[in-house]
Amino acid sequence: MEGAPATPSVRKSSALLGGPSGRGRSRAGRTKGVFLKALGAATRANVEREWFGSPPHRALISRPRPVGLAAHPHDPRPVDLERGRQLLDGVMALDGGALRLGETGDPFDQPSPTRQFAIALHGFNWLPHLMSAGPGSSRLALRLLQDWRRVFGVWNAFSWSGERLERRTFHLACAARALAPEASDAEISAIALDIARGARQLLKACDAPHRALERAVVVTIAGCALSGKASDRLIATGLKRVIALMELIVLPDGGHASRSPEAGLELLFDLLTLDDALSQRGRPAPESLGRAIDRLSSSVRFFVLADGHLAAFQGGEAVGPRRVAAALAHDDQGPCPPQSAPHVGYQKMQGGSIQVMADAGPPAKGVLSVAACAQPAAIEIVCGKDRLITSCGWSPEAAGANAFRLSDAASTLSVGDGSAGRPLAGWRAGALGPWLIDGAADVEVKRHDVADTGVWLDIVHDGWKRLGLTHARRLFLDLKADELRGEDSLLPIVSGGEDGPRRYLPFMISFHLHPDARASLARDGKSVLIKGQSNVGWWLRNDAVDVAIAPSAHFDHGHARRAGTIVLKSQVRPEKGAKIRWKLARAADH
Repeated sequence: MEGAPATPSVRKSSALLGGPSGRGRSRAGRTKGVFLKALGAATRANVEREWFGSPPHRALISRPRPVGLAAHPHDPRPVDLERGRQLLDGVMALDGGALRLGETGDPFDQPSPTRQFAIALHGFNWLPHLMSAGPGSSRLALRLLQDWRRVFGVWNAFSWSGERLERRTFHLACAARALAPEASDAEISAIALDIARGARQLLKACDAPHRALERAVVVTIAGCALSGKASDRLIATGLKRVIALMELIVLPDGGHASRSPEAGLELLFDLLTLDDALSQRGRPAPESLGRAIDRLSSSVRFFVLADGHLAAFQGGEAVGPRRVAAALAHDDQGPCPPQSAPHVGYQKMQGGSIQVMADAGPPAKGVLSVAACAQPAAIEIVCGKDRLITSCGWSPEAAGANAFRLSDAASTLSVGDGSAGRPLAGWRAGALGPWLIDGAADVEVKRHDVADTGVWLDIVHDGWKRLGLTHARRLFLDLKADELRGEDSLLPIVSGGEDGPRRYLPFMISFHLHPDARASLARDGKSVLIKGQSNVGWWLRNDAVDVAIAPSAHFDHGHARRAGTIVLKSQVRPEKGAKIRWKLARAADH
C-alpha cells in the first residue's frame, strides 16, 4: 500500500505567507490567532487607505518616470473576437452583464450592471478582446483608457485594489506596444506611466497576500514592457520576489499551493507571459521559472478529465478545453502525468469507461484559504465523455455565495447541518478575506493499484472531529466489471458503550449532478439512473435508509446554472459509527 502524505508543502507555504498552520493548537487558540491577525490587517488597511490617497504617495509611485515602451509580452490566453467586435459596435459585454455605450459612451462614468462586471471593467479584461477585433480597435482602446484615467487616474479603493489593479497592469503591459502606432507621444507617455504606477502600487499594497507571487510576476512583466531606469528597478524587484515565492506556491508535483486547479492554470498563463517578456528583453529567465512552467504544465494535464474540462475543486471552476489547450500549446507533446499528485493532494483513478478525481488533502490554510472549500474526500466522476458527478464548482467570481464552499456543496459526506470547516464572516472576513477555518487538518491517503484488476483508494480525514467522528471513504474502481464501488464510513474517535442517552445525528452523501446530466429514481426508491449528454445510462445503487433527488446549482464563471443532486441519507450514533455503501455501474440496456 502506498500512502500519500497530507501536503506538508501547503502548510509551509501558508505559514510563510502569514497564515497559521493550525497544527498543535486548540480551536480557541486558533480563533484568537485569527482575531489578532484580522485586527492587525484592519489597522494596516486603514493606514494604507489614508496613505495611498495622499499626494506624497502619488508622487512616490510616479518616479522615476518611464522613458518609453520596450517589450511586447504575449499573453497566451485565448481571446473572444466576438466580444471585441461587440465593443466596436458600442456594446461592452463582460461576465454576464452588458452596457450599451454607443460611439462615445464612457463605461467608467456610469453604474455597472453587476459587481462582477465592474471587476472585469476595472481589470481591463475587455482590452485583449478589443485588440483582436481589427481596424478601429486601437483608437477605441486609447479613448477608453483616457476615460478611465480621467475618473480613476488617482487612487481609488475599488479600482486600485485586489485583482482589478493586478489584471489592469498586466493587460496594459501586454497591449501597450500594440497601441503605440495609433497613439500620440503624450498618449504613449500616459500609458507607460499607468503601467509603472500600477506596478509600484502592487509592490506596496498588502491587500491580497494570497496573490503575492502573481503580483510579483505582473510587476516583472510591467518592467519588461517599459524602458529606462523605471524598467530596470521593476524587473530587479519583481524577479527577486518571484524567485523567493516560486517554490512555495508551485509545489513539487506542479499543484498550486491554494490547491485550486484553476489557480494553477492561470498562474501558468502568467509565467508563460513572463518568460516571453524576459526573452524579448534579452534577460535570462531564472531556473525556477522554467521548472515552475514544466511542473504547472504537468499538473494541468493531470487535472484535465476525459470530458476535456479541468477538474473543479477548491475554488476552481471546470475550465473549458479551448483555454486548457492554449495553456499547453507551448508543450503539447508533454509526458503523460502520473495518476497521483500527493503534494497538492489529489488522486485520479482511470478505468475502462469511468474516471474519478478525488480531493485527498486538507484545504489550504491562512492567506491561501480565501477560496478554499470545506469538502474533504470530494469526488468528480466522468463516464465516457460525460461528467456526471461533480461539485457546485464555486469560485471567487461567485461573490456572496460562500455557502457553496461548505461540505454539502460537493460530492462528499456531511453530518447534520454542519460542515467540515467554514469561511470567516463579518469584520474578520472584511479584514483578512474569507479565510477557511476549522477545516480538516489531517488527511490520510492509501492507494493500491492492482494490475488488470482495479484501483483501491482510501481517504480518511478528521473534518468531523468536533462531533467525535472520522470520515473514511473507500473507493474501488473495478477494471473488469467497469464499475465504481464506494463505502463511506463515519468512525467514532473514541468508542463508547451503551451507557448514557442515545444520540442520533443525520448524515448524508451528496452526488452533485453536472447541469448536462439528469437523474431519475427507480421504483424501488433506492436506485438512481443517471444519464449524460451521450444518453448512456448508469445506475447508482446503494444501501442508504433514504434516497432523494434535490435541486442544486453549478457555477460557470461565477453564474449559477440549474442542476440536481442525489442525496443518500442515514443516521449515526457518534459512539458507534455508521456507513453507507454504493455502486456506480453501466445500465444493462445501454
